[in-house]
Amino acid sequence: MKKFVISGFYGLGNTGDEAILEAIIDNLREEFENPDITVFSLSPQKTAEEHNVKSVYRAWRRENKEKVKALKEADLLISGGGGLLQDAYPTKFLFGPLPYYLLIVLLAKICNTKVMFFSQGIGPVTSGWGKFLMKLANFADFITVRDQYSKELLHKLGVTQPETVVTSDIVFAFKAKNDDACIKSLPLKGDEKMVAVSVRPWFDRIEQFQQMAQVLDRLILEEGVTPVFVPMEGHHDVDASQKVMSYMNHPDKTIMLGKDFTPNQYLNFIGECDMTIGMRLHALIFSTLKGIPHIGFSYDKKVESLLKRSGMWKYSADLDNIDVNQVTENAKAILHNREAESLTVRKNAEGMRNEAKRNLYLMKEKFFA
Repeated sequence: MKKFVISGFYGLGNTGDEAILEAIIDNLREEFENPDITVFSLSPQKTAEEHNVKSVYRAWRRENKEKVKALKEADLLISGGGGLLQDAYPTKFLFGPLPYYLLIVLLAKICNTKVMFFSQGIGPVTSGWGKFLMKLANFADFITVRDQYSKELLHKLGVTQPETVVTSDIVFAFKAKNDDACIKSLPLKGDEKMVAVSVRPWFDRIEQFQQMAQVLDRLILEEGVTPVFVPMEGHHDVDASQKVMSYMNHPDKTIMLGKDFTPNQYLNFIGECDMTIGMRLHALIFSTLKGIPHIGFSYDKKVESLLKRSGMWKYSADLDNIDVNQVTENAKAILHNREAESLTVRKNAEGMRNEAKRNLYLMKEKFFA
């Protein structure tokens, strides 16, 4: 029996990260016979119940002996996936994502346990302390990253010891299960032209909310669409969605989906929409998986990289360079040519699904051959 510890941003209610965890667990169970899996989670009881795994509290304030025990017994620490190694959020001496995830790696190596950075998106890393800490990533035994930009950034930051391979986000290997809870929760007649809308807070910026509001108002009037806000990270995205509505002339023509659905339920809902306009990376990944054409507002290189691979970058925009008229015309062009655009997305999704599966094949080759 192979034993794995999974370390990531789990148990905090972020749909994208919970989708990553579900995809990792499902694929481990497909590739290995009855694997023993322990997840470091901020909500260990919930994580254990939802995924039928062992779970240990992830923060340092308690259960540190349990962390050490799990790492000592493990065949492999899977660090990832997602955007763990970054200092976009405040990074002090031992506070922030970078110190936390790299200290877990260091602890694993002290316990003589192999480490794989798994399907990660790297960066941004701009602070002097962050760049210094990134050198610890050289302790990893093997790295897969979800885009070429991440590989290049690792090398630029001096992470050159472990072999690094570009694959794709493990969520592209997500095993969807039929579930229509989201669509059943909405007051729909059945003939709506639904556009999934995903917005998130991004520091103190509000301009993108005003721009999204203008785009949606025009699509309501000119295309008869029904925008449905999909809050991928609980109240944070609900608040951001409500800000967009506050700038709209026709907020009464929109719908807000509940914030407590599972990743699988959100995925199935997005698959029922005509298109997606969004910021959240995993809302755009869900759209790609389901062959739903999409427009992204890119706030980070990871979003731009995904949009280029899905074939939708030509319709999308950088957060600092959004032209409302152009985005609106792009959305209309997608709606008028939806079948062809959907075919493009499905074709590109298949390639990324194969690349996502490579994360597992490479793991088996490097650690269990």
